[in-house]
Parts: sequence; C-alpha cells; structure tokens
Amino acid sequence: MDSSITAAGRALRAGDPLGALDRVALRDDPAALALRGIAMAQLGELARARELLRRAARAFGPRETLERARCLTAEAEVALAARDLAWPARALAAALRTFAAHGDRENAAHARLLQARRLLLLGRVDEAEGAHAMLDLRGGPARLAALAGLLAFEIALRRGRGEPARTALSRAREAAARSGIGALCAEVERAARALVLPAARLVLGHEARPLTLAEVEAVLASPDLVVDGCRRAARRGQRLVQLARRPVLFALLRGLAERWPGDAARDDLIERAFGARQANPSHRARLRVEMGRLRRQIAPLAEVRATGGGFLLAPRHASPLRVRLLLPPIDSPEAAVLALLADGEAWPTSALALALGSSQRTVQRALRDLAEAGQARALGRGRSQRWVSAPVAGFATTLLLPISEGFG
Repeated sequence: MDSSITAAGRALRAGDPLGALDRVALRDDPAALALRGIAMAQLGELARARELLRRAARAFGPRETLERARCLTAEAEVALAARDLAWPARALAAALRTFAAHGDRENAAHARLLQARRLLLLGRVDEAEGAHAMLDLRGGPARLAALAGLLAFEIALRRGRGEPARTALSRAREAAARSGIGALCAEVERAARALVLPAARLVLGHEARPLTLAEVEAVLASPDLVVDGCRRAARRGQRLVQLARRPVLFALLRGLAERWPGDAARDDLIERAFGARQANPSHRARLRVEMGRLRRQIAPLAEVRATGGGFLLAPRHASPLRVRLLLPPIDSPEAAVLALLADGEAWPTSALALALGSSQRTVQRALRDLAEAGQARALGRGRSQRWVSAPVAGFATTLLLPISEGFG
C-alpha cells in the first residue's frame, strides 16, 4: 500500500477527514474510493459516502474479499448513521465471517459493534447486550473502546440501571480521551447529561415531581407497589408483573394507581381503558371481565377490590400498601417518536416504524401531530423524506423508548 493511502487511513482513524481527502481526493483506485467514502461519511455527506463505498466494493478484485468486507462494514456504518435500519444485516454478518477467517480482529470488533448498535435502535436490548458481550477489543483502538463504552451506557440506561451506566460512561470517557478525537469526547459528554436530567415523574396522590435515573432506581428498589408507566409493569420488592403486551390491563392499573388511596370510578376506568365517554351496560360488563384478569395478574403484589363507587388497590392480607406511580417525563402518544428524533439524526418513517414496532401509518400520524406542534419537521419529499427534531431539552428521553424484553 502506498504512502498516501497509509497517511489517509491514519488521518481517518484520528478523526481528520479533511486531512484524508487532501491525500486521496483526486484518486479513483479502489482503496482511495473507500477512504474517500469514509471521509465523506465523517463529514456528514452520507449519500455521497455510500456511493463511493459501493464503487470501491465493485472495483476490488474477486480475490480481495477482505477489502470488500471492509467496504461493506463502512457502508453499514453509514446506513446506521442515516437511520436506514432496513439495510441488509446479513451483508454485515458475511463481512464479519470474512474478518474472522482472515484474523482481522479490529474490523471484526467494529462489525460486531455495528450489529449491537442496530439491535439497540430496534429496541432488542437483550440481543444488543449479547452482541456487546462478544466484543473483543484487546489491542484495539481507543475509538472503538469509547464507542463500546457508549453502547454499554445506552443499554444500561434502557434498563434503568444507574450504576452500570455510570461505570460504562467512565470507561467511554477515558477511551475517548485516549483517542484524541474531539467529536467523540463531545459525544460522551452529551450522553452524560442523561444521568442528571429528569428521566421520569413520580406521582403520589395528586402531586408529581421529576426524578433522575438514580432516584428512579431508588423508587423501584423500595418495598412499595410501583406502577411503572415507563415500562408498563408493576413491581413490589423482587416481584415483577409485566403488562407491556396487555395495554387495557395496564390502563386500568394506572387508573387505580392515580386514585389511590381512594377508589377509581367505573366510568373513569371505562373511558381510560376502552375510550368510551358514555358508558353502557356492555362496557360495564367488559370492565368486570378485565378487572378479573387484572386481579389475577397482580395477585402476587396487591388486591383489586370492588367498592360502591368503583375499584381500588388494597394490600394483601395484613401487609401495608403504598402505591407509587412512575410516568415518563413526557406523557403523550408521540413520546416514543419524539425520543427517537431527539438524537438529532434524520429518520425515515420506515426506520421509526421498525424501531417502535409499529406501522408506518401510525408513525406518520404521530409525526404529523409533532409537526403541527412545532416539535418535528420534514426534510425532502417522497421516498427520500427524513424527519428531524432539535434535541429535547430538560429531560432524558431514554425511558420513553420501548424495549422488547423485560425491564430487569
């Protein structure tokens, strides 16, 4: 490899894309095309970067499998930055096999890191954590160690675990400092703000107050019955009941928690759970059925008792009961969409739907409402349209994001 290619590669590893372009901007050989593509990606020109990387991959010969695998990995990183979550993951898996066959540990770690980051964006936290555990960063560059630390930080935040999040952030900050890349250091410091911003709201009676992540942990560790609106679950001590896939039951439980220690009126519960403003005998019969199901679900935690005016949460046997309701910092149907947009990247509607496990039509309605409220705006038209939002100030968006596993 000639000196210009080597120098351009070193400039890119140091976070200096302009220095790299100075050396290879006028060259069209495959290696130079690949380096130009990576440089353009670092400068934010993602469409141009993908074009150059694809040209480079086609230009490498049939025996240059390792070089093509590196181009595929770079293209996967560009797709991730462009929030193209539908980019074929099997191509990255094939590149990973090539790296393993050639003993290229650094690029193998890079590919695994990209796989884990994609899984996390899709809300598949368990799989992302498993992919992170398989990372082998021994002897690797500080840049990858910093990115791995940020990934571990995000995983811990999604799970609401403050101490692991702080440990991962410390590792990321130290690795970013070693890398000498200013943009990476700034990214770590931006991530750190999530630890001190309000991550949820605690409702006790008719009062609500914001909580940081550490305070959320303390509430979850308390002996009280905690109705967790961030993860749609209920817990008391070590016992946990997941209701993320039972929206009607959780709506009823939340209604009971909001009225505790009093009872919740039947008509209010019907409107909350079924959306019916005028209750009829059919709604009341359905309410009795759903309350029976809720009673069975939360039997290890508390009782649901019928009263003359409605239903209330009560302790089991002689145990005292105190109910705490945790809610997201923003309690609106568009909260999860807003949380994804708050990373400052431009998202296509299809990627938002994939990340939220929802339909594109549902996401489009949420985006329309956010646009009308001035919280989101569209860039471009048609299939190239992307949606952006300024980073949301004043609270952490992490607990607004859905996950497909339990909140452990």
